[in-house]
Amino acid sequence: MSGRLRLGPGRTGGRHQTATAATSPAPRRKGSSIAVAGAIWVLVVFSTVPDGFVYGAAAQGMPTEGSTMSRIGWLTLLAFGAAVTLSRSGVALRLLRRINPYLLLFVALAAASAVWSIDPMVTVRRSVRMMTIVLDAIALTLVAWRTTRFQTVLRPILTIVLIGSIIFVLAAPQLAIEQVDLAAVAGAWHGLATQKNGLGSLSAIALILWMHAWLNGESRWWWTVLGIAVAGTCLLESRSSTSIVAAAFSILLLLTLLRSPPGLRRYLPYLIVLFVGALLLYSLAVLNLVPGSGLLLSPITMLTGKDQTFSGRTAIWNIMREHIALRPILGSGYGAYWVQVPNSPSMEMLRRLYFYPTEGHNGYLDVVNDLGAVGGLCLLGYLVTFLRQGLRLLAALRPQGVLYLTLLFEQLIANLSESRWFNTLCCEFVIMTIATIAMGRTLLDRQTQSQPQSSGRAASGPPGYPARRAFSRSRTPR
Repeated sequence: MSGRLRLGPGRTGGRHQTATAATSPAPRRKGSSIAVAGAIWVLVVFSTVPDGFVYGAAAQGMPTEGSTMSRIGWLTLLAFGAAVTLSRSGVALRLLRRINPYLLLFVALAAASAVWSIDPMVTVRRSVRMMTIVLDAIALTLVAWRTTRFQTVLRPILTIVLIGSIIFVLAAPQLAIEQVDLAAVAGAWHGLATQKNGLGSLSAIALILWMHAWLNGESRWWWTVLGIAVAGTCLLESRSSTSIVAAAFSILLLLTLLRSPPGLRRYLPYLIVLFVGALLLYSLAVLNLVPGSGLLLSPITMLTGKDQTFSGRTAIWNIMREHIALRPILGSGYGAYWVQVPNSPSMEMLRRLYFYPTEGHNGYLDVVNDLGAVGGLCLLGYLVTFLRQGLRLLAALRPQGVLYLTLLFEQLIANLSESRWFNTLCCEFVIMTIATIAMGRTLLDRQTQSQPQSSGRAASGPPGYPARRAFSRSRTPR
């Protein structure tokens, strides 16, 4: 078999085909595909592990700037993403028209906030990270693109990180397991992540990806079993109640969307909108912006095992609301509040609560704290647009639409008690940014496929069987 050219059905072999195959750019495309996927893998690792792989007491606190090697790594990823995007500028420009516009608007707003930031240099560094992630995510959708590329690139690296976390726990438990006296935290795994909640959130997303692969037959059964087992183990051992609840409800939604009876499928979009609306209502209740918040939050506290203070988080939120009132429109600058230096306003946490939380433990509140009401509106626009695009994809390519909507649902829950939205210091932002841009690329492909079909029908009159067959093939995910 070696040295022979395999031909598809209906083709005939010959010297012409052999010469064409020998001079085709397939190896180059394969190399580019591996390079772009490798950049995404590096982004996931950079966004998960602490700088320099420093764990224990030395890893506590918020970084104001990375090490020299870290800065070189991020700048290299930035240059790589920019180079790939510029080399395919034609497709990239068309893609920009399909990407969630509020993501791009948020990137611009975050960069502009360096003008009024309370710590401009930190804002600039965070903005560079954000632009790096966005450009590399765009690069992924420009090279060797196929509909399922999002999950086929992310599933392996997330599983590798989780397997590495298990090995780390076994090899160095004093570094990979929380070493505090609090009963709710003692003995919880954080693995290669910096905190147990980080490992829990990563495990929840990996579990969703593997469950989706199992339900759609996208992977061999033994890999699927291994992936589910690894993700489930890390999720439970992290003891992150929010991540466990988010994963449970998200997988229930996944099963409902993919295994519901055909007669109920017409009502599923309304069910999804109802779920998302309820979660947005709860996010406002958590911030005390809805009358009767205590009554609304009682089911959440019962499910997560937290009290009405959300394990002390409400004290953090009260201090943050006081700071938001000082700059309610544009905020204090992207990423500038959580900097553990003596003159930082976040040190009020240490003075009043006697500990430093490193984040607001609420993704919605942290966005408003950074970029004010304008940033909050950008976040709202991003969520609504993501939901609308996901529903469009649900009607056209059901498995992919289900996956993106399930990830949105998981993040809506996770951000009630953790800061994940547009946070460049966590891996979830990398994953959701790739999902956002991948969804835009899929919608662009469907629009491109439908245009020749429409023009062909207009030129040739009523469509015949061959045209219908070609259109059927165009609807099949690659």
